[in-house]
Amino acid sequence: MASRSQSTRARSPEAKRAREATILAAATRLATANGIRSVTLTDIAAEVGMHKSAMLRYFETREEIFLRLAAAGWVEWSQAVRMQLADAAPGADDEGAASAADAASTANAMNGVGHESRPHAVAALLAESLVARPLFCDLLAHTPMNLERNVSLESVRAFKLTAIAEVTAVGDALRRVVTLSPAQAGNVVATATSMAGALWQMAAPGTELRRLYESDPHLAHAVVDVAPRLTDILGGLLRGYGAGG
Repeated sequence: MASRSQSTRARSPEAKRAREATILAAATRLATANGIRSVTLTDIAAEVGMHKSAMLRYFETREEIFLRLAAAGWVEWSQAVRMQLADAAPGADDEGAASAADAASTANAMNGVGHESRPHAVAALLAESLVARPLFCDLLAHTPMNLERNVSLESVRAFKLTAIAEVTAVGDALRRVVTLSPAQAGNVVATATSMAGALWQMAAPGTELRRLYESDPHLAHAVVDVAPRLTDILGGLLRGYGAGG
């Protein structure tokens, strides 16, 4: 049962932001455990300890909740992958590489690779950074199909501006590592994120569907290992751009 403090409407701006953060955290927990598709507004309200009608004071729909999480996911992924790319760029110093363990390990993997091997290394960096974020991959798949469809135009605009800014930022970081035009760099980021979402849904990790694929030899072709598949796709795109340049 919700406590009085949980069910009382947040009246100050600070209290409203805190309540929104609580709702977003609850949605994150549920979606991480069960997948976005299965999480309802009622589920999120119960996790928070609120009535569903009370939660609508903070978010207009369940889709707005997950669209906010998608925007936050773009920002978090962009910051992390740009750090990794900066550490892997020619001339990167050791101090930057020591800023995070994952960035250091990725930089080590790319340091010393030849020009011909760099597209594969960059592709692997992008693929692994996405696969390491299962909820973000799930959000990437659901955003164009559902999350942008049942929210206000203002919410869609705010999300799009965030996503576009992060695509541009990651594209700029890519161009410091491999030779790409701005449009090509944007295409690489768009391909990476859209294919990560699609392949994640095909892989169906942790589900009965995945267990079926793995248990039946006749369905072996349906077993998708996202990281190597995405690495192969992005490596081919980067090599193609390099050959065309």
